[in-house]
Amino acid sequence: MDFFDSTILIVDDEKNTREGLRLSLEDDFDVYIAANIAEAEEILKSESVDVMLTDLRLGGEDGMELITKTLARPKAPVCILMTAYGSVDVAVEAMKKGAYDYVSKPLNIDELEIVIKRAIRSRSVEEEVQSLKAQVTDRFGLENIIGHSIVMQPVFDTIQQVAPTRATVLIEGESGTGKELVGRAIHHLSGRPKSKLVTVHCAALSEQLLESELFGHERGAFTGAVERRAGRFEEADGGTLFLDEIGEIDLNTQVKLLRAIGERTFERLGSNKPIKVDVRVVAATNKNLSEMVREGTFRDDLFFRLNVVSIDMPPLRDRKEDIVLLVDSFLKEFAEENKKPAMELTAEALQLLLDYEWPGNVRELRTAIEHGVVMSNTAKIGVRHLPPFLRDNSHHGFRNSTTSGGGASSGANVITEEDDLNIAKMEERMIQLALKRTGDNRTEAAQLLGISRRTMQRKLKEMGLVDS
Repeated sequence: MDFFDSTILIVDDEKNTREGLRLSLEDDFDVYIAANIAEAEEILKSESVDVMLTDLRLGGEDGMELITKTLARPKAPVCILMTAYGSVDVAVEAMKKGAYDYVSKPLNIDELEIVIKRAIRSRSVEEEVQSLKAQVTDRFGLENIIGHSIVMQPVFDTIQQVAPTRATVLIEGESGTGKELVGRAIHHLSGRPKSKLVTVHCAALSEQLLESELFGHERGAFTGAVERRAGRFEEADGGTLFLDEIGEIDLNTQVKLLRAIGERTFERLGSNKPIKVDVRVVAATNKNLSEMVREGTFRDDLFFRLNVVSIDMPPLRDRKEDIVLLVDSFLKEFAEENKKPAMELTAEALQLLLDYEWPGNVRELRTAIEHGVVMSNTAKIGVRHLPPFLRDNSHHGFRNSTTSGGGASSGANVITEEDDLNIAKMEERMIQLALKRTGDNRTEAAQLLGISRRTMQRKLKEMGLVDS
């Protein structure tokens, strides 16, 4: 394990002690020092600290109190107590308050380093365990819906608000905008994430097959029904039923679906025995259901039943500031899938993606990135590696960062032709963006960028954003 990017906070009211410890430890760790509880809390607010080493006596203050306050913080550091009043009672009390260990003064630096490194290992293992536990949720939760644009915020807010309820949800939006991802997020952030999420693609089935798929059938109910079969409503009992392309359902099936959603009761084809289920319904459509209701092709009562809470997925052309984030995610996914090293787009290729209107939305972008990863034999993906429909669009040339249209007009996210020749400016822009997203927390910003905190400090000094 590499300890060199770990951060230590030393809290001691004796200046010589804290300065001596800083000098002894700073070759192996990033070290902060504080003389009292107030200074320590200020550092903890602004920096991600891995280990806090605090004296028991802090002038008129109590190191135990600091430990208690610190361990109550989110992402709390491991706490080690220093004391010249070492005793079994002190050690027991410190452990009860959550301290990892304690060391007695006068300190042996070699022994102290062993204790610190052991504490860091312990914290790393605990974080790994928590990460593994969260992987299933992260795979399908909000983390899988990528976007920081303004138009995506109402989507995230509504998902979080509606997910824990039993309300039926209607997700509307163009094909390829990620409606099924929203449906999965609603299920996995609900109170029933361990139960089934069952998906039915309504457009892929004929009227009779769709009815059988939804409600099941008895043996002999129709030609080819050689045995009893449970439908998707029964399969989803206790969980969530996601009805994709709900606008494709015929009027006869709409009547039965209305009852099933409203009463949570239905009969299999060929049976008059009612079946009761506990199913939460989430539906999605790329059609204008309100217009279909006016035309008489979709029942108004079913529309009102489905439209308890609606979520409108914006097209990619209205959220172009999310393209860089989406591209980064897809590059990692397809590089790993195709056993290739980390890959990146040239500035010209990225600008081409920003200029395109994406009628196929996120799904089309994903396909384009997969094409680029497959066609490139190096770590760089250029214009020539992108699909023909994008290359044919390239004759429009670069768009200036002040050009209007879509989300790509923001100078903070559009890479101009001049930027391709100025890597330092691009690097500075990314660092400033990372700091903004982490509330100026340099440690978290460094983690977001995939660099060490020391590298971040060096870059900030080079940029003139911190004192030398």
